[in-house]
Amino acid sequence: MASSGVVVLDNGGGLCKAGFGGERDPAAVVPNCLGRSSSSNRKWLVADQLLAPDADVTSVSLRRPFDRGYLVNPELEREVWERLLRSLLRVDPSSSSLLLVEPLFSPPAVQRATDELVFEDLGFRALCVADSPALVHLYEASRRPPGGAQCSLVVDCGFSFTHAAPVVDNFTLNYGVRRLDLGGKALTNYLKELVSYRSVNLMDETLIIDDAKEKLCLVSLGIPRDLRLARRSGKDNPFRCTYVLPDGITHTKGYVKDLEEARRYLSLPDGSSTAQCGLKEVIEFQDDTEKLEDRRKIDLTKNEFNLTNERFLVPEMLFRPADLGMNQAGLAECIVRAVSSCHPHLRPVLFESIILTGGSTLFPRFAERLERELRPLVPDNYQVKITTQEECMEGWVAFGI
Repeated sequence: MASSGVVVLDNGGGLCKAGFGGERDPAAVVPNCLGRSSSSNRKWLVADQLLAPDADVTSVSLRRPFDRGYLVNPELEREVWERLLRSLLRVDPSSSSLLLVEPLFSPPAVQRATDELVFEDLGFRALCVADSPALVHLYEASRRPPGGAQCSLVVDCGFSFTHAAPVVDNFTLNYGVRRLDLGGKALTNYLKELVSYRSVNLMDETLIIDDAKEKLCLVSLGIPRDLRLARRSGKDNPFRCTYVLPDGITHTKGYVKDLEEARRYLSLPDGSSTAQCGLKEVIEFQDDTEKLEDRRKIDLTKNEFNLTNERFLVPEMLFRPADLGMNQAGLAECIVRAVSSCHPHLRPVLFESIILTGGSTLFPRFAERLERELRPLVPDNYQVKITTQEECMEGWVAFGI
């Protein structure tokens, strides 16, 4: 265990990120759930066991301790934390302190259940609870020149919901937080519906569709133009790509059939370097034991599905939820409302200090699209500056106590 004696745990609805105080990167990033395949009678797989190379991810039944962004099943959470702390981090809670990142506005009942889990079930000697926006702001403030602005607007696109939170002097202004009931889970469900309606029924394949979403989805910079291009056939369609489903024998995980095909949209106008950075993650998710040439030669009789306009229609939910019949404002309007709720002297500084965090902000072109959406809504004498997650990876900082 690290000499600091501090365990840092970012307990999200989709993923648990855990590490040690003073270290830059998490030591473990695992699904915050239990899963069991319907095709087997095996026991429930916990956290990292779902990521094992031989794990069967087809038709997996998932049990999550979180629902709509908050802890609802402490018993399930205890199993995940036990696996994470004792098997992966190999720490003794009785000799460690815990820095726990919790969602904003956790109800008192949830806070009490968390305290019981930390002290009575696991036996930590000390607990410090923090919210994600304050920690993200603290990290970014440490990287700014001395004397810089001590406030920022943190936009967190997480698993369960998305919120814009103003932070001043390392304190989140709760009265200014604005939330969208849209997150990574909603995007995955929407992609499941689109693929199931147009190609093959994958409504029970949450993990597979989630993987396809992370590897292939992108943000459109011009919906009308991209919709016209997506109607083309063959190689004239820059968005068309193929995702191969696992067969349980030769491939236990799904993968992108042709990476070059998936990257063709980069040749379109407005294809900036940020898009290239996001697509590089596609290669990292692939199975390193297989060659790209072998993937292109996969037998076409195998189960697979094509994606075209689904690639950019799914992230479009965050910017235009009303187009899908949802009675919610888009992300840009949410940000403007959060800033407008603050003191007038803070507003120009907040627009100049927008920080993106959360998995959904990793979609290629996300920051550029958000800036284009914000500019017409922000006064002309205000600047808009958006800080993305460093090196296109999910932001993480482990602070000592």
